[in-house]
Amino acid sequence: MGILAWVIFGLIVGLVARWIVPGEAPGGIITDIIVGIVGALIGGWVYGLFGHVGVTGFNLPSMLCALIGAIVLLWLLRAIRGRPAV
Repeated sequence: MGILAWVIFGLIVGLVARWIVPGEAPGGIITDIIVGIVGALIGGWVYGLFGHVGVTGFNLPSMLCALIGAIVLLWLLRAIRGRPAV
């Protein structure tokens, strides 16, 4: 995939992951793109551990793989960051 495809892919996955994971969503569109791309890397790595192919292009199985990685990333970030003081 080219750089533009990764950015669009990351945006779609990041937006869906932010919609699925409850809680505050700091940042904007750039943060969603980064979460989606890093989620694709994490999802591909985890799928590779189980002997499967991770992100292979702009298709539904790759989107699901990246979405799982992005959700895991958001949960980890929110667990590390904790709840903000009220």
